[in-house]
Amino acid sequence: MEIFTSYHNIISPLGFTTKENHSALLKDQLGVKPHNLGKLNECFCLSVIDEQKINDAYGKIKNAILFTKLEKLSILSIQDVLIQSGISLSDPKTLLIYSTTKGNIDLLDNSVKHSFPMERTYLPVMANAIGKYFNATNKPLVLSNACISGLLAIITAQRMIKAGPYDNIIVCGGDLVTEFTVSGFKSFNALSTEPCMPFDAKRKGINLGEAVSTILITKNKLAPTSMKIVSGASANDANHISGPSRTGDGLFKAVSQTLQGNKLKIDTINAHGTATPYNDEMESIAFERVGLTDSPVNSLKGYYGHTLGAAGVLETVLTIEAAHQNQLIKSGGYSEKGVSGNIQIINKHETRNIQTFLKTASGFGGCNAAALFVK
Repeated sequence: MEIFTSYHNIISPLGFTTKENHSALLKDQLGVKPHNLGKLNECFCLSVIDEQKINDAYGKIKNAILFTKLEKLSILSIQDVLIQSGISLSDPKTLLIYSTTKGNIDLLDNSVKHSFPMERTYLPVMANAIGKYFNATNKPLVLSNACISGLLAIITAQRMIKAGPYDNIIVCGGDLVTEFTVSGFKSFNALSTEPCMPFDAKRKGINLGEAVSTILITKNKLAPTSMKIVSGASANDANHISGPSRTGDGLFKAVSQTLQGNKLKIDTINAHGTATPYNDEMESIAFERVGLTDSPVNSLKGYYGHTLGAAGVLETVLTIEAAHQNQLIKSGGYSEKGVSGNIQIINKHETRNIQTFLKTASGFGGCNAAALFVK
């Protein structure tokens, strides 16, 4: 059985639709900008959605006051995909999978008054609130596995449709920039005070970003940009609570399993590319180990920062859009190669025939995921 990607949406600092976001990338626009955040009283480079644009969009949501910021952004994104596709979550054959690392973590900030019960910080409770808005027949599934959550949700959707219970699965990934998340990454000394530079010799660390992105996974080839999800896999190297395997073992296994039995040329790779010293180095080693030295590689985190649970969905959607238009998107922030692995970093936007791409993701705890997409 063939499983396809279909209609999609992105809400980010660079736009509220996929086309707006894709257009912004081609113009080299960055969502990452300096921000002062809460009680931390420090300036960080973050990618934050403009509050006025969010408030202007809330008119499209019935009883918007009943939902948190992340829930509202998710409803807007899911709603766009449902309108485009004509499907409904009230259909017993349609499921919602929500990927996130922190959910409504902003509700834990005691300095901000709100009327939501604290149980709304529980990920299933948040997902159920979103599902209820759309009269979902099936209880939403939450997938939270560090920074591979979004890509793993897409892989899970493909497998669940193949297994038979569902014809369509809406995958929505979302996370916010909050003082909690920023302070956590600050404690690892992982944050850059400048726009991040994945794979670059002068990279200093990550920028955090917020976004929501939604994609329809289906057994029906519905959308003009549809691509087949051929295969996907995840692997855990269990190297460290936050640091990846220095030899890329987990990512090597995930990519190897994904490509096993597929003799396709990989036209491009959208990597995780966080701009931390160890992640980018590990990825370059894993790609070389698996033999992908001729496939052009990029990271989109120079534009968006690291959007955590949304990253795997957002970056897959943008790579699908670029592949549909036969484009290689340059790796934002990249100038000079700073990794030892023999890989080809995309340093300029370029027109290229793209029939296939590999998407990878890596995260805390040594988790890794990879998926192969084909036109």
